[in-house]
Amino acid sequence: MKKKLISVYSVLLVIVLLIMAVIKIFLVSKETEIRDFEEIKEEGILRIAMEYNATSYFISGDSIDGVQYQLCKGIEKISGLKVEIYPEMNLAQSLTGLNDKKFDIVARYIPITTELKNSFSFSRPLIVNKLILVQRNSINKKDSSEIKNQLELAGKKVYVPQSSGAIFRIKNLETEIADSIKIIEDLNYGEEQLIIMVAKGEIDYAICNDFTAKKMKEIYPNINIDTEISFNQFRGWALRQQSIVLLDSINTWLDTIINSKQFKDTKSRYNLL
Repeated sequence: MKKKLISVYSVLLVIVLLIMAVIKIFLVSKETEIRDFEEIKEEGILRIAMEYNATSYFISGDSIDGVQYQLCKGIEKISGLKVEIYPEMNLAQSLTGLNDKKFDIVARYIPITTELKNSFSFSRPLIVNKLILVQRNSINKKDSSEIKNQLELAGKKVYVPQSSGAIFRIKNLETEIADSIKIIEDLNYGEEQLIIMVAKGEIDYAICNDFTAKKMKEIYPNINIDTEISFNQFRGWALRQQSIVLLDSINTWLDTIINSKQFKDTKSRYNLL
């Protein structure tokens, strides 16, 4: 009886080990699977993650608009590929989806930093802007919460979207001012939502790009966007480092679209000129 049980257990163990080996082979093959322009062209679908907000991609009535959306529709027209757009507020999840081949491009204004370039490729720069501290306008001159220069950020709590490129700048700023700054990475909200929270008094400070800050100040005049946190930065789209041919194609298509009269009109509407 014991010998029979041992035989049964041995067979089961072999089966389990075989299943584990098959799963491991499958996972490894998925990780090493290449998805570049040829694979995308064969499928006919280009998957793009995009932040849903009032400037990049939004629905108004029965129409869709936004700067990033118009760029993507231009690529669809030129390339002949079907563009599938995936709204994704969280930058970290967008970049994870990019590496997992759920997306082919993350189309948002991502700072092209040395740290991020170690993990991703970037399109040609699409915009040049800087980081701004967003806070509420001071009630009076004695308001101690107002920050007028970077040194006054020492010991303060600032909010940024999760995995924001601003984090690298804030950490460098800590070294420059020889003091700590408490960084709160918000898991759910993008820059626009954080600015709204500042305007409503739910948080005191957020850091975002000046383009978004200026657009939001038109809606929320009680915010102060006078304190700069960085010098000008190039920003562009993120792609996988393995997507070499796709990157070259994207840059060619973007050059054509950005120089078109139609897109110049779009940029003008959003004060990007």
